[in-house]
Amino acid sequence: QVQLVESGGGLVQAVGSLRLSCSASGRTFSGYAMGWFRQAPWKEGEFVAACSWSGSRTTYADSVEGRFAISRDNAKNTLFLQMSSLKLEDTAVYYCAAGRFSDSIATRYDYWGQGTQVTVSS
Repeated sequence: QVQLVESGGGLVQAVGSLRLSCSASGRTFSGYAMGWFRQAPWKEGEFVAACSWSGSRTTYADSVEGRFAISRDNAKNTLFLQMSSLKLEDTAVYYCAAGRFSDSIATRYDYWGQGTQVTVSS
């Protein structure tokens, strides 16, 4: 079992920046690929970013490419999502997830956090 807890969400103005964190406990964090997903009100959940167990390989949704950066610190059992140039449409609950493969398919992840709200205002 892996327990995941997100933090860092909040209210931010458009074009601003925010950094989300995901703290992991339980089984070895470094053994898992990690991902970020989000769900906006009245919309389906969507993939945001993912990274391999080492953090050397990363993938991004087209909608956040060049604006968001995923990274991890295995020594601190923590995953990050640095978000810049935020847009209104980035407003959503953001979830981190752990799994065997770093890809965009949510069902391939085994463990999920409870989510953190990000609200971007004009």
